[in-house]
Amino acid sequence: MASSVRAVAPGSPVAAVPAPATAPAPQITAPQVTSPLVPAMLREYGAMTRAALDRYLAAGEPRRYLYDLAADYPARGGKMMRPSLCIAAARALGASAADAVGTAAAIEMLHNALLVHDDIEDGSEARRGRPTLHAIHGVALALNAGDALALMSLRPLVDNRDRLGDRTALRILEEAGRMAVECAEGQALELGWRDANVTALGPANYLEMVLKKTCWLATIFPLRAGALIASRAPIAHAAFVRFGFLLGATFQIQDDLLNLVADERYGKERDGDLWEGKRTLMLIRLLGQAPPADRERLTAILRAPREARGPGDVAWMRAQIDRHGCIGYARRYAHGLAGAALHEFGRAFGPLPDSRDKRFIRELVTWVVERT
Repeated sequence: MASSVRAVAPGSPVAAVPAPATAPAPQITAPQVTSPLVPAMLREYGAMTRAALDRYLAAGEPRRYLYDLAADYPARGGKMMRPSLCIAAARALGASAADAVGTAAAIEMLHNALLVHDDIEDGSEARRGRPTLHAIHGVALALNAGDALALMSLRPLVDNRDRLGDRTALRILEEAGRMAVECAEGQALELGWRDANVTALGPANYLEMVLKKTCWLATIFPLRAGALIASRAPIAHAAFVRFGFLLGATFQIQDDLLNLVADERYGKERDGDLWEGKRTLMLIRLLGQAPPADRERLTAILRAPREARGPGDVAWMRAQIDRHGCIGYARRYAHGLAGAALHEFGRAFGPLPDSRDKRFIRELVTWVVERT
């Protein structure tokens, strides 16, 4: 029998998000076509971050079994949104890029470490256009490389003492500790729902999981770390949490959509989320909309392990998602969140003087919706 989950905690930022029926209609007031600023700054700050990564990922021994593997995913590239957001937030608030690049490198290292682990846990076959690390080297070596990369991400945070001072470096480490716990809890929810075949889920459950699994590392921690770097003092800026949640949740819904509709540029396994039985917003919508017979069949497919599912099962789920308008539903939801993110951006960054970095952060809201 399918399991159910507890209600979302009233204090969570998720609790204030309305359902799409009452959410604001798509109202992204940033340019509807992302300006050249976002990709240009992602390249610029991404290059800064990669230069720092090269210092921390310098090859040691055993290269063949550890260091080459740890450097593999970072070397494949990536959007570099997370470290760029950290640098931009610090600069928008008055710090230098040099003050923030170490923390940005730590964020990118941890992100790649978690990708290695996610790919193992999900049984994924492709990452950034190439076979996953465990598909190339086996689970044991890939898992160890992911562990090492996660631990190595602490080095630049400790090295922050030399540039930012002991107190600020410690505050950033404390924020990183909170973020790490949130990420682990979110991943546990996603894995647990699949393991227990939980089907009694709603959008708020999905958003609570995304707040933890995605938003704390992708957006909230980079924003708050940037603020700490600039202020060199404690911050109690809830607007960064709200804005980071809304931006990160929009990013994740678009990522889930791309898994179903993206072209060959996607770089990951198409329909991989269906093969893995991930509780995306589209699948949750389908579970709520499908008639009893179809819901029973869907629940049975989800109950089976990935290796027991066949192409026919995945094709049927994909067809049902189209039949019940789940993709359009998720897109409307993402646009509603993006509109709310722009409002929260104004509360978090509106009083600051205009700057290239402030514009970049605002235009990220449009970019996360439009990216392919």
